[in-house]
This record gives sequence, C-alpha cells and structure tokens, in this order.
Amino acid sequence: MKYVCLGYIEAGKFENMTESGRNSFLDGCFAYDDVLRKNGHFAGGEGLQPPNNAVTLRFRSGKVSVTDGPYAETKEQIGGILILEARDLNHAIQLMSKHPGVQAGPFEIRPAADLTEMVRDSERRRSKSKG
Repeated sequence: MKYVCLGYIEAGKFENMTESGRNSFLDGCFAYDDVLRKNGHFAGGEGLQPPNNAVTLRFRSGKVSVTDGPYAETKEQIGGILILEARDLNHAIQLMSKHPGVQAGPFEIRPAADLTEMVRDSERRRSKSKG
C-alpha cells in the first residue's frame, strides 16, 4: 500500500544550521532514502522550495484566485513529499520513524487514496457526453 509522507520543517531550522550540520543532516536523509529504495519502500518523492516560492489557488465566486505564499501560515512548512510503499500504517510509521528528516520537523503520514474507480467512472461519463 502507498503512503504519502509530508515532511515538515520548522521555519529557520535548516537555514540556521552550520554548513557542516546541514551537510550531515542532508547526507543522513539521503542515505536513509537510499535504504528505502534498496528495500522497495521508496516509491517517489521530491523536496520543495521554500514557502515564499509557493502560490495558492482558491476557487471563489466562480473564479480561481491566486495568492502568493503557502496555504497556511504556520511555524512549520512542508519541506518535501515522500511516497512510501509499506504493508500497513504501522509499517509506514516504523519506516519513517527512522528517517533523519523527523529531526527537522514532523512527518504526516497518510494512506494514498486509490482513485482508479473514480477515474474510470469519470472517463465513462466524459466519453458519453462526447458521443
């Protein structure tokens, strides 16, 4: 089963590390990602640029509005997303508990939604409306 792991980082924590500390932290994270890959648990993931590079889309009054910045103003911002293959939630928790990224901020783990049937139903509806 796939789990989406949202890695948060406390504001300023990464920037305030020494270069040596930052390199050690990153090396530990990437080394553990390699362990996850080797064991078939890393299904994908990306680090994110800082929140000041984000934009947020909202649908209001029949229109999409765009605002600069992240969705939420919090002390912690999403730093990256990791897609994890695990047997169940407990297994996902075990795997991510060992990830050095947890030292920078919390990880939120959510089961990925299987949208296969919803996509098929939508494709059927859309093909009927074309024909």
